[in-house]
Amino acid sequence: MLNRLGLSRLTDKIAGTNKEPTRPPREDEESEETPTPPKRKRAPRAEVAKARTPNDGVDRAMVIGRGMRWSAGWALRGLLILAGLWAFLKIVGIFWSALLPVFLALTMATVLWPPARWLRSKGFAPAAAAAASLLGAVAVIGGVIALMAPMVTSQWPELTDKAIGGVRKIQDWLQGPPFNVQPEQIDNAVKAITDKMQASGDKIASGVFSGVTTASHILITLVVALILCFLMVKDGPQFLPWLRSVAGRSAGAHLTEMLTRVWQTLAGFIRTQAIVSAVDATFIGIGLVALRVPLAAPLAVITFFGGFIPIVGAFVAGTLAVLVALVTKSVTTALLVLLIVLLVQQIEGHVLQPLLQSRSMSLHPALVLLGIALGGELFGIVGAFFAVPAVATLAVALRYIGEQIDLRTGDLKPSDVSPLTSEGRYAAEQAAKDVHPDTEPDLADKLMKL
Repeated sequence: MLNRLGLSRLTDKIAGTNKEPTRPPREDEESEETPTPPKRKRAPRAEVAKARTPNDGVDRAMVIGRGMRWSAGWALRGLLILAGLWAFLKIVGIFWSALLPVFLALTMATVLWPPARWLRSKGFAPAAAAAASLLGAVAVIGGVIALMAPMVTSQWPELTDKAIGGVRKIQDWLQGPPFNVQPEQIDNAVKAITDKMQASGDKIASGVFSGVTTASHILITLVVALILCFLMVKDGPQFLPWLRSVAGRSAGAHLTEMLTRVWQTLAGFIRTQAIVSAVDATFIGIGLVALRVPLAAPLAVITFFGGFIPIVGAFVAGTLAVLVALVTKSVTTALLVLLIVLLVQQIEGHVLQPLLQSRSMSLHPALVLLGIALGGELFGIVGAFFAVPAVATLAVALRYIGEQIDLRTGDLKPSDVSPLTSEGRYAAEQAAKDVHPDTEPDLADKLMKL
């Protein structure tokens, strides 16, 4: 029996099936065996096939179709908006002669309304306050023109003679090293420019006979603009109540708030540009006088009015000042004028504009350039002048629409906005009550119910 028991134990040890209990290792002893990670069980093939089986209730084509339908709907809406904008610009182009006095009057009214309001607070009647403000503005502009005209007339012959001498200096400079341009090449270039100018002169001469009509049209436009400006300043406060009564309570509240914001933005833009342009014209004019550049005062006036066309106007006015200095003085004087212009414009862009311009008026330079290019292409220099106010008006309208959307989605509360009118407060409260939370089921749930 003992032999059999020993033989059995020996056999179990050889086979590795020893049934004897092993002593568990102590805490201070390290286990000699490395634990093996558990093997991942593979799902049966039937379960894998079942998991990959598509859901019979949601068709892939239907999901893609819904997405394409959503994209097509928004694309169609975008095309309709672009078509409406194109039609609006076409209508403005057709009636531009009639709309130009309105735009001019609106621009002037934004400037004249603050002094007219001050005169009203002092006891002036609305008509008297509007007339005094308008006549004062006309007197200032007429006085500036009256002062500039004799200067330009007296210095123009000298400027012409020096321009001819400057051209000869440039010609001699081009003929010398390192350019070594042949005189025949210069003569051919001058002849081509002369022919081009003569062709343009023929076109101008052909329009001399219609010059009376053009001059009369300009005069009529200015007179109509002045009359409309007087009426806007006199009866402007009555416009919004009339608009509310016509449009209704809901639409009238939105129109009142949005138009008030547009008016504030335009007024702020005109005042800011006037201050910035005055500073630019003053310092550039002082620099031109210090360097004894001819036509310093007219160039300063051109700089002032050019400031109302951002970026482009300042560039053109500065270039003109540098060219006059180059022709009448020397290259060194022209470089000094260029340095003064660049320094003044840097101070304007980095100090004056951030201090004077509100954040609601800030526009990206790319939008400004695109607006000026589009306005100039469609309506000439007048369109370039009105481009920035038009873009600013569009920006105000888009910001107001976005604010109303945020109020309806619950992202904003009425206390988060700062309306300018009581109607704007009413519109914000009504929009907050019209909240539409995103409680709709997912697209898959919708498709499951189809």
